[in-house]
Amino acid sequence: MARFTIGQTASCSKTFTEQDITLFADLSGDYNPVHIDKEYAKKTRFKAPIAHGLLTSSLLSQLLGYRLPGIGSVYVEQTIRFTAPVFAGDTITATGTVEEFIEEKNIVKLLTECHNQDGKLVLTGTAAMMVPKEGETI
Repeated sequence: MARFTIGQTASCSKTFTEQDITLFADLSGDYNPVHIDKEYAKKTRFKAPIAHGLLTSSLLSQLLGYRLPGIGSVYVEQTIRFTAPVFAGDTITATGTVEEFIEEKNIVKLLTECHNQDGKLVLTGTAAMMVPKEGETI
């Protein structure tokens, strides 16, 4: 029996706060005012500060490294397309869906998506994860 099946899914959620956005700016060094300056952001198409795209995509790390394919797996590849902004207070749910399992290479390919609390798609992409062989760790 295959360890991963086409269509298998898992998800995780997080509500992003202003503090999360500020901490990510500190960690990444990305102090673009569209993320951290309310007065600046009011003049943008978004009308308020938006979360860094890579902060949003960081939920994929939790999802893929801990839930599906899970512990011991490591990233090989990730594509990302940002489709809508994320604001402080938004609850984002990241979902991974198995599209392919290449057992001889121990690679799982997944569709990765993030939706906000209203069900709006904010991020889409694909991931390839190297997974340990049954009974081993990477």
